[in-house]
Amino acid sequence: MNSNTQYLFLAGPVGQLQVAIDEPAQGLTPVGVAVICHPHPLHGGTMQNKVVQTLARACTQKGWRSIRFNYRGVDQSEGTWDQGYGETDDALAVMDAFQQSDLPFALAGFSFGGHVAARATEARSQSAAHGNKCIDRLLLVGPATVNFAVPSVPEHTVVIHGEADEVVPLSGTMNWARPQNLPVIVVPGVGHFFHGQLPLLKSLAMRWWI
Repeated sequence: MNSNTQYLFLAGPVGQLQVAIDEPAQGLTPVGVAVICHPHPLHGGTMQNKVVQTLARACTQKGWRSIRFNYRGVDQSEGTWDQGYGETDDALAVMDAFQQSDLPFALAGFSFGGHVAARATEARSQSAAHGNKCIDRLLLVGPATVNFAVPSVPEHTVVIHGEADEVVPLSGTMNWARPQNLPVIVVPGVGHFFHGQLPLLKSLAMRWWI
């Protein structure tokens, strides 16, 4: 994302996972940690996706450490596509590696990454009784509510969706959110990838999520 991005590998469920870490500006001590999940890997999704990078910048500007990673089989991460199941396990492995008990923890996901983030949140909440920390903040941007079974999410979840989303129709996300009484922030006239509106997305993330 910038010249100070730190790249490393950590042990995942089926091999090494490629990770990118961005720290708050000017060497400030992080006030929280956020893991961000990228879009569908079979459609070009990686941790370098522009929406994912925008969310990472929002984090670091607000003093959070941002963690991006590539799912299994993407770029230098080992393994193969696993229809969202293994990718959720990858997210949980990254969370386990970077979650700190003394700092707030946030999880975000864009598109298919929203599905992964929601599943990881569900898994983490179910294991909280065994010592794992729950997710303090969850952000879903254009979550893949039509093509994947996105589970229900905590009431504090922030959902941002483009009105003109051509990949995941807004109606699909509204149908998913309605039974949960979950508010959705709708960005007028914006498509799935927020072309030309990434600064606005960053502003919304900084205002409502971090």
